[in-house]
Amino acid sequence: MPEPPPQRTKRTWREVDRRDPPKRSAADRIADFHEIYSLHDEVTVQAQASRCIQCPKPSCRTGCPLANRIPEWLALAADGDFLGAAEICRSTSNMPEICSRVCPQERLCEGNCILNGPSEPVCIGAIEKFINEYALAHGAGDVAPVAPNGFSVAVIGSGPAGMACADELARRGYAVTIFESQTSAGGLLMNGIPSFKLEKNVVERRVAILRRLGVTFRLGVQVGRDISLAQLLESHDAVFLGIGAQKAKDLDIPGAHLHGIYQALPFLIQKNNGSSNRNPVVPLESPGIDVKGKRVAVLGGGDTAMDCLRSALRCGATEATCIYRRDLANMPGSRKEYANALEEGARFLFLTNPISLDGDLAGNISGVRCIKMELGEPDAGGRRKPRPVSGTEFTMPVDVLLIAYGFDPVPFPPDSDLAKIAVNDWGGVKVEANQMTSVPGVFAGGDDVRGPSLVVHAVRDARKAAAAIDSFVRAKAPMSINPS
Repeated sequence: MPEPPPQRTKRTWREVDRRDPPKRSAADRIADFHEIYSLHDEVTVQAQASRCIQCPKPSCRTGCPLANRIPEWLALAADGDFLGAAEICRSTSNMPEICSRVCPQERLCEGNCILNGPSEPVCIGAIEKFINEYALAHGAGDVAPVAPNGFSVAVIGSGPAGMACADELARRGYAVTIFESQTSAGGLLMNGIPSFKLEKNVVERRVAILRRLGVTFRLGVQVGRDISLAQLLESHDAVFLGIGAQKAKDLDIPGAHLHGIYQALPFLIQKNNGSSNRNPVVPLESPGIDVKGKRVAVLGGGDTAMDCLRSALRCGATEATCIYRRDLANMPGSRKEYANALEEGARFLFLTNPISLDGDLAGNISGVRCIKMELGEPDAGGRRKPRPVSGTEFTMPVDVLLIAYGFDPVPFPPDSDLAKIAVNDWGGVKVEANQMTSVPGVFAGGDDVRGPSLVVHAVRDARKAAAAIDSFVRAKAPMSINPS
């Protein structure tokens, strides 16, 4: 029999070492796209949760964009009340089983844990994942529609912002319809984040929970083309935009026209979904991106770059090298994902910037001409600006180049009434303090407002927008038709 967890005291953190969740070996996991982490067992979860010292002013909570009630559910988990812990966790997060998998905890809750320094932080993410999987396995997903309040809302986009907003509103009694341009629900959770980080059945389960709450999904419908914004406002009391940001930033150096150069997102979609029986969202006319037996280079240093490196290795690339113009300390990607990429065989060239691309006689890319960089003075955001070091040019042989420089919001069709929604100079939707756009009754949140960011930020925006939608709808509705 396993040993019982230690009795929780203020000094348990000194007696119990941090334990990360079990992880498959690199040799095993690069052979497939399955999740690499499994769950702790119950005794380990209790022991790990008991390491929390229950700070009077918990910095883990202030470090969480959702202000999750972390010490409360850690205390319950330490006592073995996993269902109670998950219930508190769900009170501030609409998809905790997803956030626990994809959030960079080392920069958020765990990065702010007071045990950093004297020890190692509580493994908050692993415990959050366990308690929510435990709860779902024990009926937490067995939900049913609540009493209708007589109002309806259209949600455009089924990514994390759209699903979180729909969840909040459905639980308030709204009739919610999600309009999704693709043929499968989930947005980038389904089509962009690799399965080795987030298994697709986890997203499908969340979609199924929304359906049981009464949320209707209309897939393959493009708002602005198949249905207008005016039609949605006529048939619904409010509209929420959660359409994300999927317009890739271009590569602007000599040789960018060569064959063998691809944007990151089509590559990730093809390799992480297109190889399965699911509906790929890449158009059928898009070229297949073959990396087997090839030398792959990835430009960029964010999580998308890490995903490209790790996916390329799983698809048989002989090399997968990240070229990034700043150093590791300034790289935006998750340190956990960086470590996993290293374990799986990825290489990193820091302080290196591409300046041109070489090609062969057939017009295929054959190399990346690079120059070494050094960090100078900080820019307006506080990051030190990279600058080239003269005389350090070199060429790296490459067969496939993947561009992971980030994304901007996709412009609204100029001939649709969506175009009347005000945007800023980089295409992000402008919103006021309560997430409402320049069009009354139309709200927005997530990447289409803030640019590419974390799933947890999209959830936070969506929760805020849902509360604002509720206030807006009830304020304008005649008392005679307001059932509550």
